[in-house]
Parts: sequence; C-alpha cells; structure tokens
Amino acid sequence: MPEPEYIPANDDPMQRRSDSGRNLAVAVYILQALSFFLGGITGLVGVIINYVKLDDVRNTWIERHFRWQIRTFWIGLLWTVIGIVTTPLIIGWFILLGISIWIIYRIVKGALALNEGKVV
Repeated sequence: MPEPEYIPANDDPMQRRSDSGRNLAVAVYILQALSFFLGGITGLVGVIINYVKLDDVRNTWIERHFRWQIRTFWIGLLWTVIGIVTTPLIIGWFILLGISIWIIYRIVKGALALNEGKVV
C-alpha cells in the first residue's frame, strides 16, 4: 500500500487540541497504557476504536497515529502470546519483558508526538 502523502497538523495549537480525531487518539493511548493494569481488555477496546473511526481520520495527520496504535496492539499481542507460550522454557520471561518495554516505548513516543502535533 502506498504511503499517504504528508498532511501537516493545523498550525494553531488550540485548534489541534480540539480536533475530535486527536482526542480519540489520546483516549486510545490511555487505554493502551491501562491495559498493563487491567489485563489487556482496554487495549482491545482501543484497537476497536481505531478500526471503527479509521475512516473518519483518513488523510489527516491523525491517521498515522491510528495506524501506529493498531500496529502496536497487534505486534504486542503476537509477542505476548509467544512469550506466554515459551515461559516454561524461561526465554518467555525475557520475551515478555522485552515486549513490555517496547509497548511502553511506543505508547510514550506516540503520545508525546501527538501532544506536540506531530505524526509518528
């Protein structure tokens, strides 16, 4: 799939903050962060929101954040399952630690970029 052309955020920071797509992206980053404490169910809710609202943010600067969040969820889920399955082999614990750090990094990087009005 070709990369969408770059669409910058609105120059007015106050208008960027009132963008409904941006607010949804903020909510999904929060849901992803909460998934560490609530067994992952909030991460699932967040990715459902991403898929349901993806058409609403298509061709905006928020679309990149939605795609970032979707990728974070699916890659995180894949490696979490691999980590859980391999925990009896001890390596699973390292996989789970590594994927946890990676997910936290993606949530923080995405949320900071969103707060600054940048794409990831």
